[in-house]
Amino acid sequence: MTGLTLLMVDTDQTLQQIKQQQLPILIQTTDWQSKYRILMQLGKGVPAFTTDLQRDEFLIAGCDSKAWLLHEYHQQSGRHYWAFDSEARIIKGLVLLALCQLNGLTNTELVQINFSQLFALPGVQQNLSPSRQNGLHAVLKKLSQQAGLPG
Repeated sequence: MTGLTLLMVDTDQTLQQIKQQQLPILIQTTDWQSKYRILMQLGKGVPAFTTDLQRDEFLIAGCDSKAWLLHEYHQQSGRHYWAFDSEARIIKGLVLLALCQLNGLTNTELVQINFSQLFALPGVQQNLSPSRQNGLHAVLKKLSQQAGLPG
């Protein structure tokens, strides 16, 4: 397996675990500090990008801290897969929260997703700085472009 393939496989497995284990906890958690701690921990289990994958072509414009997003579309299955890394742990946790809901979906499934609602956990948006919110919007825009969804 190549390094990129291994990264995508490892990321997919971790995202499935996040969706099954941490996402329900995040939804039930009511206070911001607890949510923040969980979000910060999410990124620790996901493989970090090696320096050869931290290339400008994967860099997301509009983020204050460096953030990279990889996308693979599997022609045979019609499914989309992503991997993400960021220097900012809270952004990494929030994007992984979105990716665990998107990874492995088909075009038909993706068009039914309201991307702006992927971070709609009570207490999250209002506790993020404007620059963090702008960064998340830049990531969502890139995800949507990579999936071939209208603007």
